[in-house]
Amino acid sequence: MVTNMAKSQRASGILLHITSLPSMFGIGDLGPESYRFADLLASSKQHYWSILPLSPTRLEDSNSPYQTSSAFAGNPLLISPYLLVQDGLLSKLDIKHLSTSNAKVNFAAIYSKKQLMLKAAYQNFKKSKLNATSEFETFCSQNNHWLCDYALYNALRQKTGIPWYDWPLSIKNRELYAIAHKQQQLKEEIEAEKFSQYLFSNQWYRLKKYCKTRQINLIGDLPFYVAHDSADVWVHPELFSLYQNGKSKYVGGVPPDYFSSLGQLWGNPVYNWQNHQVTNFEWWIKRIKHTLTQCDRLRLDHFRGFVAYWQVSAKAKTAQSGQWIKTPVNAFFETLTQTFPSLPFIAEDLGYIDKPVKRAIKQLGIPGMRVLLFGLDSSKTNPHAPENYTKNSVAYTSTHDTNTVFGWFTTEATAKQRQAFLKLIGRPVSKRDVSFEAIKLVISSLAGLCIFPLQDVLGLDAKTRMNNPGHPKDNWQWRVTEKQLANLCIDELYDITVTANRA
Repeated sequence: MVTNMAKSQRASGILLHITSLPSMFGIGDLGPESYRFADLLASSKQHYWSILPLSPTRLEDSNSPYQTSSAFAGNPLLISPYLLVQDGLLSKLDIKHLSTSNAKVNFAAIYSKKQLMLKAAYQNFKKSKLNATSEFETFCSQNNHWLCDYALYNALRQKTGIPWYDWPLSIKNRELYAIAHKQQQLKEEIEAEKFSQYLFSNQWYRLKKYCKTRQINLIGDLPFYVAHDSADVWVHPELFSLYQNGKSKYVGGVPPDYFSSLGQLWGNPVYNWQNHQVTNFEWWIKRIKHTLTQCDRLRLDHFRGFVAYWQVSAKAKTAQSGQWIKTPVNAFFETLTQTFPSLPFIAEDLGYIDKPVKRAIKQLGIPGMRVLLFGLDSSKTNPHAPENYTKNSVAYTSTHDTNTVFGWFTTEATAKQRQAFLKLIGRPVSKRDVSFEAIKLVISSLAGLCIFPLQDVLGLDAKTRMNNPGHPKDNWQWRVTEKQLANLCIDELYDITVTANRA
């Protein structure tokens, strides 16, 4: 078994979410293409594969992996039909209807198709008496602290078609008799939900094990909030800012920033941090432990929210009218440090970062993020300018929330920003070369770890950006093609990685 690379060692990697992989089934999954991508990373001397959250998504929540219905469950859309055939749970005929040539992810179609696929796999599993029965039972036992509640929540959600806070009072309030009745009534559906989670887990850990053999470390992503309509809020309403009827008092977001002049109104209920502290942050610790079994390092999304969060009335139409509310940050970080002494975290410290946030990151000693696209304003003190990167930082050319480098250069950048960028490069370059020149700037910096979205490695334009914050439509759909991966400049990436002493 290959051990994790030391956090102090210079290294680099690529950001590509699983859904963006090629496949014949309309969405990237945990099948053969994910293994081929791990091989590609290894052949170009990249030692990190950074992904977005693996949690379930929903059509009503714009398919965002940051608006999840569970802090613990995996996304069934990522389950590979090919591997289900390989494992004897489906036939080739069973998955023939899943084949599609869509260039982008058509989530509406994928949800219904994969649901039918998983039902068929479950029925075949029950009939076949496969050797996996004991493995399934072990999985259920080991994950009992979240799995039973999630499976019941999801079965009820599909049965009713409405959020948990609109369910009949006895179910909404989780009265023991009502819950026991529903567990019996929906026994089959609950077991099927558990089985889907087993399949996801089985396929994910097989991929993770393979990545280890290729010396690839996985960087996971922990969303700061969960969706209001989620198993976690239904099961633990006391941990969130809710009225007695289950509706939100306050929701999260951020004030006006780089991405939106009105701020971002996310709609997630904010946490009741006082109640979290009473439990010694048990929910957070269990959640982080669970996610760290899936990856080697963990990006803490919206890190500043652990210090103070932007609270907005649930009735507000924009995020402009909110206020910063402090958290019990010292107590939380003390518990975090005691539980995870190696602190395998990366702080997403973008946006409005004040002195208390900077102080918290420094005290923890974990790296923050530096993004080249934010460092081209000619300011000598800008922490995102490559000359200001520190060893204990993770540097990106762009992120899943920004434009691509090429898209930024051709459609967003001011003349002054383009001039600053070209000055850093030190010579004239064609527009098509700007992405790779950006990678060379970041990879040669002092930052201990560098991450490049695959779109930048391929030099792709603004149409391929993954997410446009503040614009809920047409996000999370981008997929790379097999042809693009075949044309990837592996030799060039290999050469600059070796030259930068990151191999």
